[in-house]
Amino acid sequence: MGNNQKIHREKFFKERLPLYQENPVLYAEEVLMFTPDQWQKAVLRDLAGNAKVAVKSGQGVGKTGLEAVALLWFLTCFPYPRVVATAPTKQQLHDVLWSEVAKWQEKSPLLKELLKWTKTYVYMKGYEKRWFAVARTATKPENMQGFHEDHMLFIVDEASGVVDTIMEAVLGTLSGDNNKLLLCGNPTRNSGTFFDAFHADQPQYKCHTISSRNSPRTNKDNIISLEKKYGTQSNVVRVRVDGEFPLQEDDIFLPLAWIEGSLKTEMQEATAKAFGNYYNAAGEKIVDRSGVYSIDIGCDVARFGNDKTCIGYKVNEAARMYKKYNGQDTTWTAGNLAQLYIALVDLYKFKGNVYVKIDDGGVGGGVTDQLKALKRKNPERYASMVIVPLQFGQPISHKFYYDSTTLMMGVIREMIQPFDEEGKQRVPMLILPEDVDLVGQLSSRKYGYVGGKVKVESKKEMKGRGLRSPDEADCMLLTCYPVKRKVR
Repeated sequence: MGNNQKIHREKFFKERLPLYQENPVLYAEEVLMFTPDQWQKAVLRDLAGNAKVAVKSGQGVGKTGLEAVALLWFLTCFPYPRVVATAPTKQQLHDVLWSEVAKWQEKSPLLKELLKWTKTYVYMKGYEKRWFAVARTATKPENMQGFHEDHMLFIVDEASGVVDTIMEAVLGTLSGDNNKLLLCGNPTRNSGTFFDAFHADQPQYKCHTISSRNSPRTNKDNIISLEKKYGTQSNVVRVRVDGEFPLQEDDIFLPLAWIEGSLKTEMQEATAKAFGNYYNAAGEKIVDRSGVYSIDIGCDVARFGNDKTCIGYKVNEAARMYKKYNGQDTTWTAGNLAQLYIALVDLYKFKGNVYVKIDDGGVGGGVTDQLKALKRKNPERYASMVIVPLQFGQPISHKFYYDSTTLMMGVIREMIQPFDEEGKQRVPMLILPEDVDLVGQLSSRKYGYVGGKVKVESKKEMKGRGLRSPDEADCMLLTCYPVKRKVR
């Protein structure tokens, strides 16, 4: 019975193939058991009839599912195709997009028989070298070169984060009769190929803009919360909800495009191995924590009301949020910091000093005192804990920056800017955590000048504009603040 079913499915597919080639929506419904939303149907139809399609969207609308459907449709409906899927980072490409491809292939009885899926490769059984889809990270132009075939599809995920040299290599390969390009992503940057697709090069593309407000897949309460915190016209709402490019605001200290670029930066190999995010060419996960060279912890201590206590940490260049909470006392916070310190030292077998930087103003002084007492009580266990009390808003002697908060913001700015001192493109030196409140707070803080020096807004001034306290942002400022490293 099983073999008869297989023969029947393959016969049915061959008979329907001319329809599927022209109608990927029908393919999605009949072959993948995928029910597309209205906007997904419109994009798939445009992809069938056009060479270039661009989709900018808010978050959570289902663009990864769309990309997976497009990949499987093209791979199985055209003879001897090449499908290349790319994204700025391995995490986005393999853990998100490629896993989505595996999910929908597995749901289809037909595709389970036709296709073989691996960590970086999907191919038609019996035609491994000539009929395949491949995952290539958008890190080097040569990764995108060498693909030439009559039937070819490039899928670029998080296209706003892919640099122009990579996109030039992609566009240079599209010369065949049935060569197609699908660009998708949040519109984080007001320049580059993705931006041009909706502006200067729009006549070449079928363009779609998808708002999270109109998607049945998104949490509308989260959208309302984001608007209340940062305003309906804030860049974080424009980009992450409405799918619109950010506004150019000359008085914002950290451009949203730089922040989003930091979030999507690929970890260095040693850091990726330490986090367990590294895969070799065979698709095997490699975990090696010997490459950790620095660990930092930061804590912004809540003072009153709705303010949160936030704790973060940074391993090498990758920062993470650990905990955030309301209403706990300083003993609770000191205990959490001690637990995090022990966990990091034990996990990474770390022999260097761990710098714990605490907002020491107001009630934060109590956390500093309790950690010092804990270290005196158990000096061996906490020997490598270096407690660094810091205060926000203190006037400092600096060539460019007026106070300590601005200096901390300046450090973040220099670490995430996508170019060096000579203006040459470079990879950000800091990977910020994916936290919508952090992004909203960092991207909405304005600056001015006092005595010819730059000064960012205080918490009080931000609250005066109707914004919440920048607790997550201040936590990251502390976590990433540079200290003079001592050798134990």
